[in-house]
Amino acid sequence: MKTKVIMIQGTMSNVGKSLLVGALCRIFKQDGYRVAPFKSQNMALNSFVTEDGKELGRAQAMQAECAGIKPSVYMNPILLKPTTDTGSQVIVNGEVVGNMPAREYFKYKKKLIPDILAAFNELEKQADIIVVEGAGSPAEINLKADDIVNMGLAKLIDAPVLLVGDIDRGGVFAQLLGTLQLLEPDERARVKGLIINKFRGDKSLLDPGIEMLENMGKVPVIGTIPYTRLLIDDEDSLSERLDNDSYKDGKSIDIAVIRFPRISNFTDAAPFESIEGVNVRFITRAKDIEGADLLILPGSKNTISDLKWMRASGMEALVKRFSEHSPVIGICGGFQMLGEVISDPDNVEEGGSIRGMSLLHTKTVLKDKKNRCQCQGHFPKMSGIFETLSDHEYTGYEIHMGVTTDESDNQVTTIQNGNIFGTYVHGIFDEGDTALRLVQKLAEAKGIKLENTMDYKTFKEQQYDKLAKTVRDNLNMDYIYSI
Repeated sequence: MKTKVIMIQGTMSNVGKSLLVGALCRIFKQDGYRVAPFKSQNMALNSFVTEDGKELGRAQAMQAECAGIKPSVYMNPILLKPTTDTGSQVIVNGEVVGNMPAREYFKYKKKLIPDILAAFNELEKQADIIVVEGAGSPAEINLKADDIVNMGLAKLIDAPVLLVGDIDRGGVFAQLLGTLQLLEPDERARVKGLIINKFRGDKSLLDPGIEMLENMGKVPVIGTIPYTRLLIDDEDSLSERLDNDSYKDGKSIDIAVIRFPRISNFTDAAPFESIEGVNVRFITRAKDIEGADLLILPGSKNTISDLKWMRASGMEALVKRFSEHSPVIGICGGFQMLGEVISDPDNVEEGGSIRGMSLLHTKTVLKDKKNRCQCQGHFPKMSGIFETLSDHEYTGYEIHMGVTTDESDNQVTTIQNGNIFGTYVHGIFDEGDTALRLVQKLAEAKGIKLENTMDYKTFKEQQYDKLAKTVRDNLNMDYIYSI
């Protein structure tokens, strides 16, 4: 059977494209098809490392899990990781090409069309159906020249398009109709269906608006997807979960994650979010550390800049005070910050060196070659609140530009010093009951007991099935199969 393709585009960023692609991948898998996700160009600070050490967007890794297959760099041949407000690290076929200002990349990107098509052709050999995700909006008329991710890509691979709007933000009819009207006639002809996403309330109240939308846009509305609370890996820092900065009443354990300006791979906190009785919040103010049982310093795409922000905002001082009585975990960039010094002789970030927080007896030298690998191992012998993790098995992946050494100049991946634990391993808490073990120790310290026996991978599979059922029940799947 010739590989079929369908594409999800949105009226703007964060309308739910990534999750809808994941849902369709799971639905098609449930229906017996070999399916793969594809996004030609992704801009995100959440990334994943494949078995062969290549880097792709975390959202495509999530979609691959929905499809029941291993993530591959073919699913995301171009990844842009913002390093400043006007520039990004450009990753092609899983390898770093370099840092480029936005204008330079805009001129360069057309040269990447052969890479995009080569990756797509490889997926065609493996899948019956490819579900393609666009980026931003196809109606960004200032960016339409040489487009390689929305309608430009749809033309290259001859894909029918479903256009998604977010009603939760308001103005969904204007979103959808305005987008259609800004498309060229041949582009508009590719749009075979409209989807209203994140709806709360009585669907019948939408009927008059849907009727007018269909009459004016000449495209059928094929589904209204209800707003659903899911704990599934998000695309990037637009994630709604990052807006949660307050403690929720009734939760027994409170975990605070520092939301750096250049936060990356914040999904490392997701296993804790899945545990009943645990509240995870992302904070930007020093005073919000108060009341937390555990503090996490996550990854950063610009560690030196984010450490300066910590210092200027007063966050560093309160982290040090917090660590005197409660546990702190640093992951990747957060791990580097916890050491005594970060040096940047190759000008990977800003050059020079900066004093660290001196909570770990480590030193970091940033290198211009990125370390990318999947890894497995055992936690070192640990003490205190972390003793429960001693010798416990973990799996995960490393993705960093730096080498960290201890007092004896030995290179380290994980290390503990009293209440402080640092690691380069993303996903280190994903395996089995690792996150639950740590949370239970936190609960014991507070004199309470948590009841939760589900491992994180099982929880994720349940979330994917819940996502698929919600979309299947509210989307005209017969129509989708017909196109």
